Amino acid sequence: MIKGFAFRRGVLLAALSVLAFQATAAEKVTLQLKWLPQSQFAGYYVAQQKGFYQEEGLDVTIKPGGTDISPVQVIAGKSADVIVDWLPDALASREAGVPLVNIAQVYDRSGMMLTCKKSTGIKTPADLKGKTLGVWYGGNEYPFFNWMNKLGFKPGKDITILKQGFNVDPLLQDQAACISTMNYNEYWQLIDAGLKQEDLISFPYEDQGVSTLEDGLYVLGSELKDPAFVNKMAKFLKASFKGWDYAVKHPQEAAKIVVEQDASGAATEEVQTRQMENVAKLITNAGTAKIGYLDPAAYRRTIDVLLHSGGDTPVIKKDPGDAGMTHTVWDAAAKLK
Repeated sequence: MIKGFAFRRGVLLAALSVLAFQATAAEKVTLQLKWLPQSQFAGYYVAQQKGFYQEEGLDVTIKPGGTDISPVQVIAGKSADVIVDWLPDALASREAGVPLVNIAQVYDRSGMMLTCKKSTGIKTPADLKGKTLGVWYGGNEYPFFNWMNKLGFKPGKDITILKQGFNVDPLLQDQAACISTMNYNEYWQLIDAGLKQEDLISFPYEDQGVSTLEDGLYVLGSELKDPAFVNKMAKFLKASFKGWDYAVKHPQEAAKIVVEQDASGAATEEVQTRQMENVAKLITNAGTAKIGYLDPAAYRRTIDVLLHSGGDTPVIKKDPGDAGMTHTVWDAAAKLK
């Protein structure tokens, strides 16, 4: 009996030792989001909640963003390994001295739109002439200016620009005929505020040929020289893609997971489920081997938009070439079993 007890105790201690080793051996990864917890980032929260990161031997911390948080500053200060950012901001930051490199592009379509009230007489882009248009700044204005340049409209002469906050008030209060919206967020805020879909008309930037890449994953270029870092990020991509595939397939469950991460208590399952359903429309490669693959043509198109925005000051002055992107980590992730 004593020998048997000792044997079982030895096995138990050995098992605990293995678990302790696995826990300490987990590689730490810190992800900085661009905004507060919402379905825009559901794939990462799902990967964490479902244990997909743990399966890859990773201990991932997801840091929410906010109005006073710059993902670029966070990673430049070495307080994050990888960030979610939009390519215009990433390329501008790169030109300013922060060597950001895109390692994956989960969103392969843009969700940005210009949404107008039909009562203003707007039926086509040509009808925007003479109207007041709400535009987001801080790097979000460049697709808009490129579009206006293509239409031959000059701000201040053919159209009036209203610098729009990140809300829908200008359209609700008739301060503008059109405002900037995302297909998964602000557009639905208009509906929740009482407007009807049949009363609105939207012009997705994707359809106008001026869209730029949104919600990519970026790391510091200097880190990519370390094979261990590349391997760690490959495992992070594999697990994250699994999280996104699951979120797209199970929007309601993904929304519930997101709501649990919202410390403010403002998020609701209904709104986040709807957001997830619309986010899914921007991830056309979900469920395929191509999820997260950055299309070089889309990368090139974004650069062209930024260089020829038609605004007073282009967001980037020099063409970065392929220096702002790499498929190295994505390729490594694809080879993982």
